[in-house]
Amino acid sequence: MKHAPAIHDFVTRGEVAALSAKSNWRATATVLFQAALAVAAFAVAILWPNPLTIIAAIVILGGRIQAFGIITHDCAHGAFFRTPALNRFVGKWVSGAIAHVPLDLYRRYHLDHHKYAGTPDDPDKWMVKSYPVTRASLKRKLIRDVTGQTGFRDLLGEIKGFKWSQTGPSVLFHALLFVALLAVGAPWAYLMWWAARIFVYPATMRLRQISEHGVAKDRDAMDARINTGTTIPRWWEALLLSPCNVNYHLEHHIFAGVPPYRLPKLHRILSERGYYRDHDCIAHGFGDVLRRATRPA
Repeated sequence: MKHAPAIHDFVTRGEVAALSAKSNWRATATVLFQAALAVAAFAVAILWPNPLTIIAAIVILGGRIQAFGIITHDCAHGAFFRTPALNRFVGKWVSGAIAHVPLDLYRRYHLDHHKYAGTPDDPDKWMVKSYPVTRASLKRKLIRDVTGQTGFRDLLGEIKGFKWSQTGPSVLFHALLFVALLAVGAPWAYLMWWAARIFVYPATMRLRQISEHGVAKDRDAMDARINTGTTIPRWWEALLLSPCNVNYHLEHHIFAGVPPYRLPKLHRILSERGYYRDHDCIAHGFGDVLRRATRPA
């Protein structure tokens, strides 16, 4: 009987070890790049305030909230900086504070997702259990997101569950952000961050969740090629919906210790060696994701 190929039939343990090497400078560059995009979005809207620049800034900021949430995710895995203390500090006081993601609480929850993926005990399964859905259903969900209904609901939940030990870093971030905008004479721009958080981020989060597990062929299978998906985005989709290489989610589930800046290389190796062959687990763009996530009424 022919055995099912194991992952190490496609990538050697030595290659995995090399791919798992963390880099402080690459991690720092990722954080600085995302911060620079946020600063640029604020700067353009402040220097040339008009509806177009303000709306564009809000959309870009929504993508940056997503990006910093992803950085927190990678810090939670200890798969971002080489120095563990930097993973803890940045994950809690920088990226986690910006994205409203308490690092320690998130780590405990998320590691269970990896441990139990493909089983009924996966704590993330509820997020995508109904997919594929009808186009009308998906449209209703996205309308709730972009009209702020989802964002206000989630914000209210954060307020009700407020604990200083968990939310303190985010409070500090907002205080610093407001003071900085006040110092440059544009306190009104602070509202753009909340507009991004309430009206943009929920839709980006939903689309990312759908792309990761909502389009999987069988979320109850143990094979990552069947219970998880990877998306190859267009450049603007990577900027807004799947920054920091989070689109390589299948590869992340196989080797969670590989840092995000090495996931594209891991994907190329597995692709060239036929790991994905006979498995429809790669979506090409988020239009393809939405097609896979919907079914006839």
